[in-house]
Amino acid sequence: MKSKFLSTQEFYDGTQLRSLFAYLQHGVLGDSIVAWIGPCNVSLDHMVDGEDLRAQAQIRGEQMVHFIVEMFDCSLLAAVNAQRLLASIVMENLRSLSPNKELALKLRRDGDDIFADNNKLSISIATVSPSSALIHFAVNVINEGTPVPTLCLKDLKVDEKKFAETILASFEKEMTSIKQATQKVKWVP
Repeated sequence: MKSKFLSTQEFYDGTQLRSLFAYLQHGVLGDSIVAWIGPCNVSLDHMVDGEDLRAQAQIRGEQMVHFIVEMFDCSLLAAVNAQRLLASIVMENLRSLSPNKELALKLRRDGDDIFADNNKLSISIATVSPSSALIHFAVNVINEGTPVPTLCLKDLKVDEKKFAETILASFEKEMTSIKQATQKVKWVP
């Protein structure tokens, strides 16, 4: 697993959730996680979640930290597990990074999303392509432009770049460790 923070702002519209995005756009080959900061507005044409499509949901925010994960030789079930692991890593790291401990301790994971009370911190989806599994995970930097009640990194008093770099390193380390765990066991008859 390789990771890279992209210093350029990019508007997330759902088209980035595709095979080889990290490689073709940013030179990161293989299993990867890349992150950047930018706005979000996913049209129904690029929406992947059937539940959101049925509800004609709006997925948008004026400023978010976006993560795109790509894993090869990976099933959708394994990708959803990795997606939920990423959500747990985000929540765990925010609890330690945030000086606003009262709010940070209220964070809870529900499936692949993170909340405090009824305020949503994150959006996420996992899917597959013919060649890889893909995850988009994003966290609000600010609360403006969201269609539902939210909380954000500013509420938690966490710097978005430091947060992104911490999550990249933590997820890369965890996924590398998982891969190594599969390579050190002996088969049983």
